[in-house]
Amino acid sequence: MQEEIDRMNGHYIVCGVGRVGSNVVHELVTTERKFVAVDESVEAIEAFHERYPAIPALHGDASDDELLVRAGIKRAAGVFAITGDDGKNLLITLAAKHLHRGARVVARCHEVRNIEKLKLVGADDIVSPDFTGGMRIASSMLRPSVVNFLDEMLRTDDKLRVEEIQVPEGFRARPLSEAAPQSRDFVLLAVRDSKSWEFNPPADYVIRPGHAIVVMAHPEGRRMLERALAE
Repeated sequence: MQEEIDRMNGHYIVCGVGRVGSNVVHELVTTERKFVAVDESVEAIEAFHERYPAIPALHGDASDDELLVRAGIKRAAGVFAITGDDGKNLLITLAAKHLHRGARVVARCHEVRNIEKLKLVGADDIVSPDFTGGMRIASSMLRPSVVNFLDEMLRTDDKLRVEEIQVPEGFRARPLSEAAPQSRDFVLLAVRDSKSWEFNPPADYVIRPGHAIVVMAHPEGRRMLERALAE
C-alpha cells in the first residue's frame, strides 16, 4: 500500500473518515479523484477498508508529521481536516501547511470561536455544519428548484458535477474558442479571475494562467479539459 501512495501526485488526504468524512470520500470516489484516507480509529479504518478495499488508508494521528509524509503530503493537492474535534483539525491544518504550504486545506469547525484560529494556522476554507445547514434551509425556501436540481445531480449515478478547473501557470493565453471549444463533454458556465466572475463568457474571452474555469461535466469531460489546458 505504501508503494501505491508513494506513486501518487496531486491527490487528496482525508483526515477523518467518520460520518462527515464518509460523505467526502463518496464524492471523491464518484468524481474519480485519487486520495488517501487517514483515521486514528481502528474501527473507522476497518469500516473504510470493507467499503473501499482498493483505496489506501493509514491508521494513526493525522496531525503527526510523519504520518502526513507517509500519506504524501508534499505531493498532495489538498487536505481535508474533518475529524469531529476542532482542536485536532487545527493541529492537522498546522502540520499540513508546515509540510506543504501549497496544499489547499479545508477544515471542519463546530465552534464559531475556533474559526479565526483555523484561519491563523492557514486553513484555506472552513466549513461549519451549523452555518451550512442554515444556508441549506434558507435555500430550500427561497430557491427550491435550484436545490432540487443540485440534490438530484449529487444523488444520481451519472457522476455529473459542477467542477472548477485551474488554468496552470505555463498556459499560453488564448481565447476560449481555442482553449476550450464547445464540446458535448462539458458545459462552460463561468470564468473566475483574481477579481471578478465572467458568467457565460463569449468565445473571444481570453483565458490566462491563474484563471479558474467552472464547468458542468462528467469525470471524463473534466479530465479532457484539464489535459487541453495543460498543453
